[in-house]
Amino acid sequence: MSIISKDIQKAVQLLTNEQLVAIPTETVYGLAGNIFSEKAINSIFSTKKRPFFNPLIVHIPSVEFLENVVTHIPKKAKLLADAFWPGSMTLVLKKNRKIPDLITAGKDTVAVRVPNHPVTLSLLRQLSFPLAAPSANPFGSISPTKPSHVENYFKNDIQMVLDGGACKNGIESTIIGFENEEPIIYRLGALPLEDIEAVVGKIAIKNKKEQNPEAPGMLARHYAPKTKTFLVNDVLSELKKHPNKKIGVLVFKDSINNDSVTEIILSEKGVMQEAASNLYNSLHLLDTYHLDVIIAERFPENGLGTSINDRLQRATFA
Repeated sequence: MSIISKDIQKAVQLLTNEQLVAIPTETVYGLAGNIFSEKAINSIFSTKKRPFFNPLIVHIPSVEFLENVVTHIPKKAKLLADAFWPGSMTLVLKKNRKIPDLITAGKDTVAVRVPNHPVTLSLLRQLSFPLAAPSANPFGSISPTKPSHVENYFKNDIQMVLDGGACKNGIESTIIGFENEEPIIYRLGALPLEDIEAVVGKIAIKNKKEQNPEAPGMLARHYAPKTKTFLVNDVLSELKKHPNKKIGVLVFKDSINNDSVTEIILSEKGVMQEAASNLYNSLHLLDTYHLDVIIAERFPENGLGTSINDRLQRATFA
């Protein structure tokens, strides 16, 4: 029996009773629990097999709610929140005393965002608590962008996936922290760098850290298929290195016209947003074909292409 449901009231009841519910956002599906329930938060970590040193993102219903979870909002943080919330941006700010250390990996900062999905915004407005919601996948695996992805991962471990359809943006939020009041990117994501810099000016990037990471998504290996994956500039040259192998190919917009491989084109029109939206679902699909290798084409290093390359690089890290 499917655990996928559109019943928001059932989700409210489960979350209020300290259970986990997978929720839709515009980025990926999240595995959500009450931030003030130690039982629920421990369940998130154990269900995902996620290490406790990796902090969680807190989801809130509005910009105005931010002052309930943080002690200080830098001027540029306010500019960013006003510009991009609800949306695919997470801010890492000084937390207040109410926020449990379990969520923040003992740090004095908390990662917060207002998701841009009507179903989850409706859910958040009906709850008396915010939700912690890392991606609804086993730690390190491909993130889920459809209810079926979550069900395949966790059917026996959670009671409900709140159905909000396929995720529009398809890769995780961009995470921005603050050092000396200045913004710094901790994770590239669905909000392009150029859009951020248009609001706050030039911004530094520090998006890889294996030990004691400031934010989620900073580990070198993440978002990875089970199938061995390579990220390359020249797909045809890479193909020659894998003779007699069953190969899947993931390209941006131009077919390699090779009938001997399983090929997925992420956007035939060459639209970055469409490619990002299709990325994880395509990796899920290729992972079901029992291939020997997946060869992914590197994207142009601009706009969302930079974020897509970041995800593919982490998927291929050995």
